[in-house]
Amino acid sequence: MTTARLDPPAPQSGVFAANVICMASMLIWAAGLPAADLIIPLLPAEQLNALRMGFAAAALLPVWALVEGPAALARANWPRGIAVGSLIGLGAWFLVMGQARSDAVTAAVISATLPVVGIALEVVLDGRRMTAGLILGLLLSLVGGVLALDFQGGGLSLGIGAAFCFGSVLAFTLGSRLTVTAFPALSPIGRTALTISGAAVASIAVAGLQLGTGMAAAPDLAPWGWREWGALLAFSVGSLGISQLMWIISVERLGIGMSSLHINAAPFYVMLILFLFGGDWSWTRAAAAGLVGVGVLVAQGLIRVGPRS
Repeated sequence: MTTARLDPPAPQSGVFAANVICMASMLIWAAGLPAADLIIPLLPAEQLNALRMGFAAAALLPVWALVEGPAALARANWPRGIAVGSLIGLGAWFLVMGQARSDAVTAAVISATLPVVGIALEVVLDGRRMTAGLILGLLLSLVGGVLALDFQGGGLSLGIGAAFCFGSVLAFTLGSRLTVTAFPALSPIGRTALTISGAAVASIAVAGLQLGTGMAAAPDLAPWGWREWGALLAFSVGSLGISQLMWIISVERLGIGMSSLHINAAPFYVMLILFLFGGDWSWTRAAAAGLVGVGVLVAQGLIRVGPRS
């Protein structure tokens, strides 16, 4: 698979907009997490992953066809889209499996390593230079991400669950980067729709194989009401489809490393959403999100550290 390198960072005039888009992506993604808590216990991981990817693809493909015409879909490199999308689907499945075998705290702590993996990829593949500002910004983001977590339900547990969670980070980071670099001629909506559809094809194939071989029973969706279907739509169309589109736009403009710093503010967004529906406010999480924000600005050079050159 031949791929292009990531484009140079966006000019400073576009950095602010790209960061706002990335923040919005994380906010929408975080909004789907309470919905995920409702439906994860109702389905096996493979079947939930297939439904989630399928609904997201069904929402994105018509938008792509409407914006760029059906011919754009026909010209796309679908084998490559399925290959890259499989990484995204695999990452989503790994995360569900990891959280089921550990706990939410472990999943969140391991997910906080996403910026480390993203920046490491840029160093190895794009020749990014490690600067004092980049290192400090990364550390601030990591510390803020850990401080934003709620450890009352348990502590970090290492083992097979943590290994699944880290596998999710690797697969999602690489899949997101390839979504940008492997399809240089496509627009953000085309890249996102193609790879999410590829993820749907792979995930549905895995779930179908399980059903066909008797390894899993068919899901009983008859008792589902508007609450369950609404949660599935929020977890798929919103937290995956819309969020992934905005995420890919930010990765294209900022790079995978800078964009991934934003994920460590997700616990604050979850708390903010729950607060709006009557939950408790946490100043610790608010301060932690502020620390993540400062880390993002320092890493991107918008807040300078050390002497000016």
